Amino acid sequence: MKKSTIWLIVGVMIFAFAGLMYLQIDYLKVIAENRSSQFRESVRLNLLQVSRSLELDETSRLFDGILANTTDTQEQLIRYAEKLKSKNITIPDKVTFNRRKSDLRTESRSIQDDLYERYLYYENLLSEVIRTNMKANELPIEERVDFDKIKVYIQTELANNNLALPFLYAISDRNGNLVFKSPGFRAQNSGDAFKQTLFPKDPPNKLFTLQVYFPTIKDYVYSLETIRLIVPSIVFTFALLLAFVVTIYIILRQKKLSEMKSDFISNMTHELKTPVTTISMAGQMLSDKDMVHKMLGQISRTVTDETKRLQFLIDKVLQMSLVEDGRSVMKIREVDVNDVLLNVAQLFDIQVKSRKGSLTLALDATESLVYVDEMHFTNVLFNLMENAVKYSKEDVPPILKVKTWNDRENIMISISDNGIGIKRDNLKKIFDRFYRVSRGNIHDVKGFGLGLAYVKKIIDGLGGTIKVESEYKAGTTFTIILPYIQ
Repeated sequence: MKKSTIWLIVGVMIFAFAGLMYLQIDYLKVIAENRSSQFRESVRLNLLQVSRSLELDETSRLFDGILANTTDTQEQLIRYAEKLKSKNITIPDKVTFNRRKSDLRTESRSIQDDLYERYLYYENLLSEVIRTNMKANELPIEERVDFDKIKVYIQTELANNNLALPFLYAISDRNGNLVFKSPGFRAQNSGDAFKQTLFPKDPPNKLFTLQVYFPTIKDYVYSLETIRLIVPSIVFTFALLLAFVVTIYIILRQKKLSEMKSDFISNMTHELKTPVTTISMAGQMLSDKDMVHKMLGQISRTVTDETKRLQFLIDKVLQMSLVEDGRSVMKIREVDVNDVLLNVAQLFDIQVKSRKGSLTLALDATESLVYVDEMHFTNVLFNLMENAVKYSKEDVPPILKVKTWNDRENIMISISDNGIGIKRDNLKKIFDRFYRVSRGNIHDVKGFGLGLAYVKKIIDGLGGTIKVESEYKAGTTFTIILPYIQ
């Protein structure tokens, strides 16, 4: 699959997921707006009922006051009640009085007169209440309203509508000045408060307003009940997004691995072609009798060297293959790190000196015994030193420094060089299989890109760690940390 096709799929999926998330967020807003509208309408009706209850309270209070000030009222009520009780007659209201009048013709005229007299009494009493009520707006608001009772009314109405939210309330005059406020209510709360006019039939200059503020209204609107239907959808969307990201990551990684394998095959072909060509030329020289007598020893050495080189390349690939497949069984035994380093360093000392360079050893570790597979561990050190020589600068003599020292319960092994170094972007990739830091031409440095991957795999298998520090065009240092034998 082409890289452009992959990025096209990524773009389409990102657009689809963005659109899906936008729709879900928009749906959540619609739900929240509907819930907020329902809440506001419910509160409006509740406050309207609170205002009505306050009006009824005032009317009842005025009625009781007038009734208490009427002369002989109690005696008249008792006398009328006893008289009507003896006749089993109830008091009709004004609307039904005439209709029942015909039913009472069989009763005595005196009882009818008593009933009518009673009706006129209550009619006059109610008229008095109405006249007094119309003058009540002249009283201070503190005498007309029980502020503590307002709180009870609001709580009752909210509870009846399953809206048991904490609230603060206040009463303001027509100029917006607060004449009463509950503890915690502040003037700036008025802007977000729900408002209801008290005693709306009063003159405009006598009107007062009940203000109710809900501090947790946002928590209510965006509560779990609001979003419980959309949460599963969001969770599933993110699950799909995660699966998509992982899939794209795997595709890109596989594509990269495929490209690296292609480079590996190309490198392997190039590396194997050189010894095969050399051996082929040696074979042709052997067919020439004159050439055989003159250069038999040189031809023999060439065939031997190139055969070893070919065997080394094949073994390197096979070793990595065995380690990756888990078929390589390590033979762990006690090994002295300083001794192994000394032996490996001797192999490279000639190469370094041939280029007028230097290889120094500082084997300062006093505790140098470790449990490792000697063959694999030797290969690890060999690969690191080989890279130090291979990636040296062409016009600068190579300088290799090999050190060992102890740190707590570990032995530290460092191999440093003054080579071309590694760019920071490449440091994270150098332990990947088939990855090679090239200097422009893919074949300018020999190798398959398996050496450092093999090193990391072996060190991890031995329970150690390997670190790398590098400065581009200045050099590289590899540090191996292994626990020594106590």
